[in-house]
Amino acid sequence: MIQRSILLALALFLTLCNIAPAQESLPSTEIASTTEASKTFDPAKATMAWLATVPAEKRAKSDAYFEGGYWLILWNFLLSAAIAMFLLASRISARLRDLAEHVTHFKALQNALYAILLVLITAILNFPLGVYQNFFREHAYGLATQAFVPWFGEQLIALLVQLIVTVLSLVVLYWVFRHALRSWWLWGTGFAVLFLIVGMLLAPVYIEPLFNTYRPIEDPAIREPILALARANEIPAKQVLEFDASRQTTRIGANVAGFLGTTRIALNDNLLKQCTLAEIRAVMAHEMGHYVLNHGTKLTIYFGIFALAGFALARPIFERAVERWGNKWRVRDIADPAGFPILVLIFLTFAFLLTPIINTASRTTEREADAFGINTAREPDGMAKVALKLGAYRKLDPTPLEEFIFFDHPSGRARIRMAMDWKAAHLPAGTPSAPESSTQ
Repeated sequence: MIQRSILLALALFLTLCNIAPAQESLPSTEIASTTEASKTFDPAKATMAWLATVPAEKRAKSDAYFEGGYWLILWNFLLSAAIAMFLLASRISARLRDLAEHVTHFKALQNALYAILLVLITAILNFPLGVYQNFFREHAYGLATQAFVPWFGEQLIALLVQLIVTVLSLVVLYWVFRHALRSWWLWGTGFAVLFLIVGMLLAPVYIEPLFNTYRPIEDPAIREPILALARANEIPAKQVLEFDASRQTTRIGANVAGFLGTTRIALNDNLLKQCTLAEIRAVMAHEMGHYVLNHGTKLTIYFGIFALAGFALARPIFERAVERWGNKWRVRDIADPAGFPILVLIFLTFAFLLTPIINTASRTTEREADAFGINTAREPDGMAKVALKLGAYRKLDPTPLEEFIFFDHPSGRARIRMAMDWKAAHLPAGTPSAPESSTQ
């Protein structure tokens, strides 16, 4: 979608999954505990044993869901590219600019009006795929709980947020372009990085509460173990918040975010209802790993590098496109907002081709958070159970090529293997513990 390129890399990172009720522990036949000193704990066999506890029909369903996402990456790219080309070839983009110039002589207001009209048009054109992908498909796989009317209401709220963000972005961006016709690509990179930083700071405090209600967790049995982990890692949070994600989804989620007094720990009600304390500790320690390891800063640096490369490529490509098709599309130069779909098309293609690299950058930080989490929570079995539950919507045992291209988090197999390796390194000699292969 057109506004998607502006919001690239601002997607919220939540660890989500669909799981069985927390009050029900795994059947005793699934977890074998032995004290026979002659046996050796084998992490590879333990990993396969954990994976074998998932019934074949559930594996097939989650694999189908995740593999369908491979095609959705392609369809979203093709649709967004087609919309950009349509806006240029039909001269709709130029007509929107002309209308804005007719309404007002102030450049900032012209760009704001252009942005509003552009977002509304592209939202309408993207809606059919969006409603299939985010509503009907989620319900078909049992991952959504929200009826259409409240879901559509939240889409309107999201559209309002997009309008505000896109208007502010284009007003500033085209001010930069007007005043730096030769070095616009460098200043554009700086603006993109600044925009990401501001978004990361504001989203947890001002955006996320638009969709969910946050309230402090009162149960000390849940709150205190989490706060103990936070204190041990010098995370300046005084309370743990719960938000009502069960209104929208069956997945679990949590995050630790904030800056300069806004730091907060939050987890959704699905996590509380569906996970044991050991699993909750494993999840929260992982999220604290992102905070302690400064992954926000690291991802910002990665994004800055990608943005710089993208803008460096965009400069010659944009100039060549305007030179060849500018008269046909009625696009003047880089300072003309009518050329914005050209930039979108360039960045969409660049991001699509960079999908494996972008996913690798994300997967690397997630792997680091996993390592931090297992060493902090010291819950290898809890981590393994959570990894299995994430398998409700993410393929548990992909090929190496699949994981490299499509996974922005480590696979379930990789996470369980990390947990079992940690367990093997920390188990007292002669006291192995691993799940038995399921006969289900």
